[in-house]
Amino acid sequence: MALHQSLQQKLLQKLSPQQIQLMKLLQVPTAILDERIKEEIEENPALEQGEEGHDEEFEPQDEFEKTEEDFEPDGSQDDYENIDISDYVHDGDDEVGDYRMRDDNYPEQDDNRVIPHKVETTFNELMLQQLGLLKIDEKQKKVAIHIVGSLDEDGYLRREIPAMIDDLAFRQNIDTNEEELSEIILMIQQFDPPGVGARNLQECLLLQLERKPGNDKTTQLAIKVLEKYFDEFTKKHYEKIQRGLDLSDEQLRDIIAQIVKLNPKPGGIVGDQNKGENYVIPDFFIVNNNGKLELTLNSK
Repeated sequence: MALHQSLQQKLLQKLSPQQIQLMKLLQVPTAILDERIKEEIEENPALEQGEEGHDEEFEPQDEFEKTEEDFEPDGSQDDYENIDISDYVHDGDDEVGDYRMRDDNYPEQDDNRVIPHKVETTFNELMLQQLGLLKIDEKQKKVAIHIVGSLDEDGYLRREIPAMIDDLAFRQNIDTNEEELSEIILMIQQFDPPGVGARNLQECLLLQLERKPGNDKTTQLAIKVLEKYFDEFTKKHYEKIQRGLDLSDEQLRDIIAQIVKLNPKPGGIVGDQNKGENYVIPDFFIVNNNGKLELTLNSK
């Protein structure tokens, strides 16, 4: 039989008799605990039942508790009556110092400083302002307001005239005809920016060219191109336009350059102008106070 040696590791936990007894006491219900204590006293004569109470000599005493003797003054009563308070109080001591009333975060200059606020004018408001300058009667004014309200954000009048006539008749009880409506549309097409009130892109570009100052030969040729060869121009068939109007290469380049500069969305000009008006609010101010520069933070 061969002998061999091995090493094993075991972890054992053993409870002492006192721990076992303590665990048993903890498991005893409160109602039975008194009986268990009496039984232990009877079985073990060395145990004695103690009484609740405490000795007066061990009563804690407050270390901050003072007796009347501790508060006896060192001097007589006359010493306190002969004190002159005026020696310690001076004129002006009751006033609050300026440094307590001043807040460095809100200097006095902030009270008079005005922060600019951005005020925008919408496209519809701009149209209504110009509408108020027209010399028209009350009925025409209501029709014009309805037409202005029908303009889209690009400044185009997308709705057909018969549809607007029906809207005026059913919603506002206004009886009008196509001729009267067309006259008011022509008035609105003279508003700024040029090109508003157009029914399509061709009419929008023509309105801008017709209102162009100078009305030189290039402008007149550009109007002819848009009136007769608008489809060819949008498709960039420039050779056909050049042959039809007998234009030179230089004239064609000038016409194209002038038409390209026109705005296809005149209603968007108002929105773009408002977007560009961004006020800058400073973070701090530098004030010249009698030749001395003072820097203050903007608290608003």
